[in-house]
Amino acid sequence: MVILGSVLEIFSAPVGVKGKRPVVESLNMIEGFGIEGDKFAGGNLDKSVMVVGKKAYDMADEHNISLSGGELGENILLDFDPHEFANGTVFQIGQAQIKIVEPCTLCKHLAIYDPKLPKLILNHRGQYCSIVKSGIVKKGDRVYLIS
Repeated sequence: MVILGSVLEIFSAPVGVKGKRPVVESLNMIEGFGIEGDKFAGGNLDKSVMVVGKKAYDMADEHNISLSGGELGENILLDFDPHEFANGTVFQIGQAQIKIVEPCTLCKHLAIYDPKLPKLILNHRGQYCSIVKSGIVKKGDRVYLIS
């Protein structure tokens, strides 16, 4: 298997949490359900997980927009850009496997950080993924290309 990179941080928002997703110790990814304890679990299975590459944060930083991990709504922050991969690509992360379904849409609420931010990171905002194999994901896990 080809190593693509690693997980820089993981986040999950329990019911009632708004805004930035809090850092968690691990994500229990459940095929056909979502992330255990996450407010979006049991909803749209094609959007069970959102992965974001560090590139989006670097782009914001280059334009003097201060963001910290989790503010783009991601569950998994990667040290590479997941936008370099097509829909249908499968990654192994920790024990779990996820499949890229579609790019995250432009969210105007990101303008609270800076009016330029939504358009600035439009093509690097994140990728929605479905869970194709259940398992635990932790910070520091390697990310492998499956297909």
